[in-house]
Amino acid sequence: MAVDRRPGRSWSPWTCTFPARPSDEQAQLRKVSLAWALLFFNVLGSGTASVLHIPHSVERVMTQGALLAAFALALAVNPRARARPNVLMVLYSLLAVLSLMMSVRFVSLGTDYRAFRLAGFVVVLWLLTPWWGAGGSVLLRSQLNFIAIILVSAALGVLASPGQAFSGGRLSDVIWSLPPTQVAHFAMELAGVTLVLWICGLVRRRPAIAVIVPSVAIVLLTHTRTALIGGVVALVIACSSLFTASRRVRRIFVAGVLVVGVLSVPLSPFIVNYLARGESGSQLTSLTGRTSHWQLVLDEKRPETNKVLGSGMSNDWIQGQAIDSSWLDVYQNQGLVGDLIVGSTLLFMLLLALFRPRGPARAVALYLVVYCLLASFTEDGLGEASQYMMDMVLAASLLIPGRVALKLPRWLSPEQKANAELAVP
Repeated sequence: MAVDRRPGRSWSPWTCTFPARPSDEQAQLRKVSLAWALLFFNVLGSGTASVLHIPHSVERVMTQGALLAAFALALAVNPRARARPNVLMVLYSLLAVLSLMMSVRFVSLGTDYRAFRLAGFVVVLWLLTPWWGAGGSVLLRSQLNFIAIILVSAALGVLASPGQAFSGGRLSDVIWSLPPTQVAHFAMELAGVTLVLWICGLVRRRPAIAVIVPSVAIVLLTHTRTALIGGVVALVIACSSLFTASRRVRRIFVAGVLVVGVLSVPLSPFIVNYLARGESGSQLTSLTGRTSHWQLVLDEKRPETNKVLGSGMSNDWIQGQAIDSSWLDVYQNQGLVGDLIVGSTLLFMLLLALFRPRGPARAVALYLVVYCLLASFTEDGLGEASQYMMDMVLAASLLIPGRVALKLPRWLSPEQKANAELAVP
């Protein structure tokens, strides 16, 4: 990526401001927002059959074609391929190069394609780095809008075909076929980010309730323990970062602790039964059979080179079983070096948040990073093009030096006056 430093260009690696008329700037921001939404569409998984009877092959063509559309839009708004220097994207670039190096052997078309897809995904993310923290945090606004659409789709699926939506006893999206785990990830992210913003006083009570209550209900209906536990812990850490800076945060935090303390005892049988999900003791200790799949990854014989550098981008399965762990998945695909790179991204983001001023932007970023860290132990995605990678990049865009304007979607903060007050140091 070339960094444009020609005289007369109002650009710096930290502000990335572009000389443009207001109308041109708004058009650029709309294209950036659409490109980010297309990236999210690209990483959507697949689960149960759709009530729209969309063939799986057609779904794949649509989602994978979205990456090409996102690249075209990103290149249209950034034709000179300017980039904001940052450690996170350098680490993801190293991961993409490693994946290409170990995958492209022209033996398996699927492996080659996954490696090129990751590389293309990282290129699009690079092209969008000049808009980190710019334009009223356009990436955050686009992501919240897209997640809201996904959750509305899941709710409509319940109305259209409740039996199919709750197939297996867990809520999945049957309008656009998404598994329960991904629906829970989106719902917990929307609920958590909205709650953090409300605690910070950036979202009014009614819009917050209208978003948080349905989102939490969707998480509970998916019966996804990882999303629930990860979201709660991430929320506590995000609020703790604001504890000494805001009296409002302290009041809400203390009130929350009291409510949980009072309700936890009478509701404990229901909570235990919900978390158990009808599983036996052996199923709980094996994390619903995941540990046996993990052992298959560790027991598989592979050359030392593959242990260190991986065996190339797989489909995240081993012997017909899903791996369901980002760390073991990365070990299989990109080896110990890949795990080191992924661990470095998480460590870098936590340290970056530690040295940023307190505020809503930092709290939201912490929520996203901590959630990804906890969920990564029982879900894959940290080492490939996924919503996890997009969450990490979004967190990085909120932690850049300077001022970040957390301008929210209209449906979340409908009054223009509220949006104007969201600039935080």
